[in-house]
Amino acid sequence: MPHLRSLPVLFVFSAAAFLPTSVSAADLLIYFGTRDQGPDKGFSLAHFNTETGALSQPAFIQPAVGPGFFMVHPDGRHLYTVNTHGGTDAPLEGAVSAYEIDPKTGKLTLINSQPSGGQNPAYLGLDHTGHFAFAANYNSGTVVAFPIKPDGSLGPRTAFDQHTGKSVTPDRAQQAYAHSIIIDPSNHFALSADLGLDRVYIYKFDDKTGALTPNTPAWFTDKPASGPRHITFSPDGKFAYVVHEIASFVGVYSWDSAKGVLTEVQAISTLPADFKEKNTAAEVQVHPNGKFLYASNRGNNSLAVFSVDPTSGKLALLQHISTQGKTPRNFTFDPTGQWIVASNQDSNSAIVFKVDSKTGLLTQIGPLATLPASPYCERFVPASPVIPTPAN
Repeated sequence: MPHLRSLPVLFVFSAAAFLPTSVSAADLLIYFGTRDQGPDKGFSLAHFNTETGALSQPAFIQPAVGPGFFMVHPDGRHLYTVNTHGGTDAPLEGAVSAYEIDPKTGKLTLINSQPSGGQNPAYLGLDHTGHFAFAANYNSGTVVAFPIKPDGSLGPRTAFDQHTGKSVTPDRAQQAYAHSIIIDPSNHFALSADLGLDRVYIYKFDDKTGALTPNTPAWFTDKPASGPRHITFSPDGKFAYVVHEIASFVGVYSWDSAKGVLTEVQAISTLPADFKEKNTAAEVQVHPNGKFLYASNRGNNSLAVFSVDPTSGKLALLQHISTQGKTPRNFTFDPTGQWIVASNQDSNSAIVFKVDSKTGLLTQIGPLATLPASPYCERFVPASPVIPTPAN
């Protein structure tokens, strides 16, 4: 993939003339997506310098219907996104779409779309073979799986499940709200956090057929009124971490990858002890080295930084750092693990943090970058694309 010449400061480019002729291996492409629809709503694209942390001014490149959460395939040539149709209460079914990435320009070309199997899809995941995509439909409380064909297109769904029940949170617990679905490191189980039911659903996953079948037990019952939202795993697969939107804490769980069973280890707040205002936690990610965990706070408008005990999986708070904007929904590591890019949904901006690999602490690098629409998600195109192979 061609790359831009290394630059020590932010640089601006024209979407019409996207790449200069001088390139270097330090440059990556990064996409930003928004849940909204209308003019300048869809995908924006920027360049990121992995040597300096310089983020170019993102430019709008592709209209799309609410690409609020998406993933770049490990091959670096395809992008998969959910498409929300309207607002949170919109009655229309969403979609899941496949795009081809032009490695020279970053241009996205729509390959095809499939119905998402419910309203307001909020999450898109991929299995570790790169052969299946998954979506969680928030309003409908459903999860689905789709095969990824050799040409990158999405086939008809291979799995569908409807969450049912209720919990205790006023106004948000009278029905299922499936907020995410992720495949465990063994590639044998899928976990879905349901905010409305205070459960983490667990499915057996067949990576040959794409089938999802309820595990025994079929779910982990979480703390009442906690609102589990997103899930991530330690690199060794021994621990799962769940960020809880409503109660603003990270739950730590040991993970039995043979039986598909979660066992609670710890619950730790994502907030400063003296913060008493309204907050909803959003994203959670473990550093590639497994030593640190990061979570975003919408209200406190910060990233919380934790150290990870390698034996117990337990977390210890290290830092809160402002994202210099409003409502940091999602964030991501660059492929080197040296940088975090976070976006502020309600102030149309993105910020870069340098990650200290020894301490885990974050330092802001450069000024904020302005986005043309409220950003919901950001993803890098990998510097060294790979062709996934089936997991053991």
